[in-house]
Amino acid sequence: MPRFLAAAVATAGAAVWLGSAAPAAQQAPNPRQQPGATVHIFAPEQHDLYDGHFIMSANRIHLIGGLNDPEGWDHLDNDAKTVRPVSGTAEIDVDEIKNTGTFEARLKIPEGDLVLTMDRWNEFSPCQNGGIVAYIHEHGTDSGCGDNNWPKTVGFLAGWGFGHATLNGKPLYQDYEMHFMVTQGLRDRKTLRVNYPLAGKMLPGGETNPATQQIDFYIRSPQPNAKNRPARQVFLHFFGMEITWK
Repeated sequence: MPRFLAAAVATAGAAVWLGSAAPAAQQAPNPRQQPGATVHIFAPEQHDLYDGHFIMSANRIHLIGGLNDPEGWDHLDNDAKTVRPVSGTAEIDVDEIKNTGTFEARLKIPEGDLVLTMDRWNEFSPCQNGGIVAYIHEHGTDSGCGDNNWPKTVGFLAGWGFGHATLNGKPLYQDYEMHFMVTQGLRDRKTLRVNYPLAGKMLPGGETNPATQQIDFYIRSPQPNAKNRPARQVFLHFFGMEITWK
């Protein structure tokens, strides 16, 4: 059982045990229990037939910015000003229970043939459950997992770790941090913009469109650079607007 799920069960049990003796302490944000949600589902590991094996392909890939942008770039680009389509796919074949498997993207970018490969999975935060996790909320300001660079969203599958990149068969990046996430639609299917933060937001769910799915993935340097957004020396960021489950 993932630690954040076990913690939620323990917290719930403690609240029942306390009864009316004292008010329950405010629950810390939990990636699988969002305040105000009207739909609740069983976690994957609560199903007898769950095998943890996810096989997906991502298509209609877009690159945000470029490989050699001058310092001061924005590679989140919610306004989709520097977004360009690239050919190729991202392929996922992982075991979420064992934290094993592969992520690889083979893409044609203006500079040539780019290959991104996850070399080893790694847990940078407890919500990442060993490096691969399924069916959590992440990002936003109060999901309990991730930063607020993206709106809060359901993460159907996400992975974190260290990987490498090659360009035209030659080493480009080595032992850089990598992340992918298959989520609800963060970008508008027509404009490709991210409407976040949403002006006049009225409802508790994140600024996403649950009628669509997408993938985001990136490789980033360990070296920071506060002049860039996000604040890394390298942040090579892609998204894909079409997800196939196999």
